[in-house]
Amino acid sequence: MTGDRSREEPLFRPLTAWRPKLILGSLFTGAVAALLFYSWGYQIRNDIGVAGINRPVFWGFYITNFVFWIGISHAGTLISAILRVTSAEWRRPVTRCAEAITVFALLIGGLFPLIHLGRPWLFWFMIPLPNHRGLWPNFRSPLVWDITAIGTYLIGSILYLLLPLLPDLAILRDRHTADNPDSARARIYRFIALGWRGTAQQWHSLESGIRALAVIIIPVAVSVHTIVSWDFSMTLQPMWHSTIFGPYFVVGAIYSGIAVLMVTMYLLRRGMGLESYLNDKVFNNLGLLFLAFTLIWGYFTFAEHLTVWYGNEPSEMAVFTERISGKYARIFWAMVLLNVAVPVLVLSFPRGRKPWLTAIVGVGVLIGMWIERFIIVVGTLSLPRLDFTVGSYQPTWVELGILVGSFGCFALLYLVFVQIAPIVSIWEVREGDHHLNQVHSATEHPVLETT
Repeated sequence: MTGDRSREEPLFRPLTAWRPKLILGSLFTGAVAALLFYSWGYQIRNDIGVAGINRPVFWGFYITNFVFWIGISHAGTLISAILRVTSAEWRRPVTRCAEAITVFALLIGGLFPLIHLGRPWLFWFMIPLPNHRGLWPNFRSPLVWDITAIGTYLIGSILYLLLPLLPDLAILRDRHTADNPDSARARIYRFIALGWRGTAQQWHSLESGIRALAVIIIPVAVSVHTIVSWDFSMTLQPMWHSTIFGPYFVVGAIYSGIAVLMVTMYLLRRGMGLESYLNDKVFNNLGLLFLAFTLIWGYFTFAEHLTVWYGNEPSEMAVFTERISGKYARIFWAMVLLNVAVPVLVLSFPRGRKPWLTAIVGVGVLIGMWIERFIIVVGTLSLPRLDFTVGSYQPTWVELGILVGSFGCFALLYLVFVQIAPIVSIWEVREGDHHLNQVHSATEHPVLETT
């Protein structure tokens, strides 16, 4: 499969020459990412007491961020897999952007249980295997569920990212070998392309593998955020002990995942000149998908609060009242505005599904979804069933530094990836162009049937 070199040039430009803007962006985001590790190192040295968590709010920013980043990870593998299984042709420029988000978000989200431990060198007690003393972990602990689910999802997501990357790595190998076969880039791409030659057998194996992974990864992704929701719903805390939490968290994860995907795609489109790939049609289709999940998420949120209000159980009503009209009311209604009202008012109209508008809506939804996780975690723990343990929570600079640093770490990983691999799948786009040309040819020159 061959492509239009002039059209593909923006894809190869960051991979064949040093780009000052990308280098500066990497340095800046690297400095922000360093804030995460500095704050975490400060906490390790001075113990978990430097964080703002206290009785009864034993979970704060760390678990909020954990749920948030694991939710964002559904942007890639799950959405990409669904689009592949349904053979949506407009998916082709989107899949690589989305799959990279999954891997990087999982890597960052997986740090937060370690950060929350306070003593991260004891992490092996979360691994579902006997440790060096022959002791098994406590399988009733949600930490064991989380690390098992996230580890499985991470391995599957890495495979799902790397497998479709092989033909593009071979394209880069051939380009660099033709220019300078002894260059470092040529040697690196020769190694990581794993001997891809594009034979018929290799293409058959690749496509079979991608289809199999696409089918397998969907239930794995759904199970991951369901297990994360069980960290809450398996307890007896007010407004946590609910059977709706599993599907509610999965829908919220996909919702925030589409939001970060739209923001990332808009930045790539503007920063790398990918307008011919990430075009208005792609944003329009994602906007429609996003609107559908807006309504689904709004429905789940309404159903959750309606059942609590109707049941009128005192401990749950205390949490409910604080959300609706108490100290969390402002951020609760801000969440409703950002997650429901704004997306419906903007994305319901074709003009509202323009790239820059979808990106703005996506930023708002990311803020709203982080607020939702904060309200779920802190809003409930501040008002437990026993009145004499009522407490408050105030994050410290350590927690804020880790929060800001996590976004810098994500941006740094993404910028580095953009400089070593095509962010748009070249072979998939070429395949789509070839398929489109065949359709046009068949339309222009129909086969005449004789009777």
